Amino acid sequence: MKISVIGTGYVGLVSGACFADVGNNVLCLDINASKIQMLKDGQIPIHEPGLDSMVIANAGAGRLHFSTSYDDAVAHADVIFLAVGTPPDEDGSADLTHILEAARQIGQRIDKPIVIVDKSTVPVGTADLVRQAVKGEIDKRGAQVAFTVVSNPEFLKEGAAINDFMRPDRIVVGSDDQEATTLMRQLYAPFSRNHEKLVVMDVRSAELTKYAANAMLATRISFMNELANLAELLGADIEAVRQGIGMDPRIGSQFLYAGMGYGGSCFPKDVKALVKTAGGHGQQLHILEATERVNDLQKNVLYRKVCRFFDGEANLRGKTIALWGLSFKPNTDDMREAPSLVLIRALFAAGARVVAYDPVASTEALRVLNAEHGEGKCAEFLTIAASAEEAVRGADVLVLVTEWKEFRSPDWKSLAQTLKHRAVFDGRNIYDPHTVAAAGLAYEGIGRAVQARAQ
Repeated sequence: MKISVIGTGYVGLVSGACFADVGNNVLCLDINASKIQMLKDGQIPIHEPGLDSMVIANAGAGRLHFSTSYDDAVAHADVIFLAVGTPPDEDGSADLTHILEAARQIGQRIDKPIVIVDKSTVPVGTADLVRQAVKGEIDKRGAQVAFTVVSNPEFLKEGAAINDFMRPDRIVVGSDDQEATTLMRQLYAPFSRNHEKLVVMDVRSAELTKYAANAMLATRISFMNELANLAELLGADIEAVRQGIGMDPRIGSQFLYAGMGYGGSCFPKDVKALVKTAGGHGQQLHILEATERVNDLQKNVLYRKVCRFFDGEANLRGKTIALWGLSFKPNTDDMREAPSLVLIRALFAAGARVVAYDPVASTEALRVLNAEHGEGKCAEFLTIAASAEEAVRGADVLVLVTEWKEFRSPDWKSLAQTLKHRAVFDGRNIYDPHTVAAAGLAYEGIGRAVQARAQ
């Protein structure tokens, strides 16, 4: 099947590469000429495990193409996926500027029946707006062309997107047209060979399903973070609580980990957008508003712990804090809404120096912080280390922010000899407090019963 994908960001590039990998002829379009040139040169603009080899292999096989031309993209396709960004507007609502512009560009060019698929995360009712935008451009031309707009939200986890696409747990299709539904079944058949995974519903329900899924997961995270903070006050261990409730099949074990709050490109903006959508219809989503508040507070939890360890914020001035991990989660270089940024900003304001290491996100983190503070000013209080070992050399304490695999089994005795104040702050609860303490280090986690002191 001939597929065009509008947008070569995270969702668009992964979708295009995976569709090509099962034999489709895919053209990916982006108006960013430098990004398209990178892709043509075999370079991947985002970090996603396995994506580089898949893109290179399918481009080399002639199944995956890249262009900046809407003429090429529309002429190529039997089905067009819209996978452009929908960033949060100033009021928290999703900005539909890019998706509606893409719809108008398609409407100016289509001359044959086509299926247009909303792959971007969009508010309920967006398919209607896309349909109007396309039809408006067709009417301006005085043409008559049949087309259908379908909703097909993505459920990809950054860091595991290839596996999620190739082996999905469900494929949601919102369609009010039988022919379009049949086409979507054919398109996704290679990904549903073991059992039927495609769920068909009306368009608006499909649009809401994406937001509902992300809002539920975000709520579970904030729920566990609130319980973690309570566990510390009560002398309980949130890790034991997590295991105890996670074994209940009605609850399950996923997204029950206490930590520094959620970040990334999806949960923060999708929760905000859903709250804004409800407000536009006269409804207040009390639970999701609380989810947001809890998450905002939780991003400061490690800073509060570090301040307490040094007997007050004033005593942070001149201290050197080692950070392991910068990206909002492992296996990605995505720094959007990353908890590490909140911590770094607070440490900067208190006069502390930060020496940070991340396996892949250091460059992106530095770009974000340089944009905020200026390259010269940023260099005064931030150093990017080339390794985890270099980051702790000469540091007062260590803060684990992102649970990359290479941080899971450090040399505790070496850390005890290196860190001036011999303390580890575990923002993801990946370490055993007693093991850390046995090495001569103080330990502070999130919601742990025993805030272990050095032995």
